[in-house]
Amino acid sequence: MSAAFAAISARLPKGWGDLGRQVAILVSVDLAYTFVRGIADGERAIAITHGQQVIDLERSTHTFFEPSLQAFFLPAQGVIDFANQVYLNAQFSIALGFLVWLYLFHNQSYYFVRNMFVVSMGLALVGYALYPTAPPRMYPEYGFVDTLNAFAGVNHDSALAKSFINPYAAVPSMHCAFAMMIGCSGVMVCRHWWSKAWWAFWPLLVSWVTIVTANHYWVDAALGWMVALCAALVAQRLAQARPEAWAFRASARTPAPREAEA
Repeated sequence: MSAAFAAISARLPKGWGDLGRQVAILVSVDLAYTFVRGIADGERAIAITHGQQVIDLERSTHTFFEPSLQAFFLPAQGVIDFANQVYLNAQFSIALGFLVWLYLFHNQSYYFVRNMFVVSMGLALVGYALYPTAPPRMYPEYGFVDTLNAFAGVNHDSALAKSFINPYAAVPSMHCAFAMMIGCSGVMVCRHWWSKAWWAFWPLLVSWVTIVTANHYWVDAALGWMVALCAALVAQRLAQARPEAWAFRASARTPAPREAEA
């Protein structure tokens, strides 16, 4: 047991204290995000109206391609199953796994990315509060199919689902925002061309997944990418305030204890 503890301790870039701080920060932010997002859960009628406005906007610009795109892939159940699994895991399992990997192996870049995530979640809450929007899956009259329900058995109306999901949080797409932040960070820290190529492809894959599962419009994806850009700009300003702790690709040396507190 002591040997395992020592091995884990040796792997931690800045010790158990910093790890505890990062876990506390992420858990606190996630709980606050979930709580406030629940408060921002708009009325169904308003959300349906806003969703229709998004559809009308896309139709007026001849870019309402989501039903056709989904219809093209629906006969391929294996593809839809893959898309469902990516959608269910992209915003939590994969995002969390990436942050853990970044913390352990590219620690000098972790704090900038963490700040991006925190800022992006705050920006998203503003969008959910001001413009609650129903996702495409709530408009079967346009041919949309709720693939998570039809193929993966996810019941969006269950008490469990409602405790984790705001059904009217289509704008912006945080799946796409997270994917863009992860993808850009992965490209910058990875060394091999194939890993860079994968992370460059990741935001595009997630955007396709959100559309083909009828959970987001392309407008949502674009706004999610804009949220990621704004979060990066804010994180850059924060890094200017504390460059030793929060700058992306900060010095790889282990900082002094006071510097390590982030």
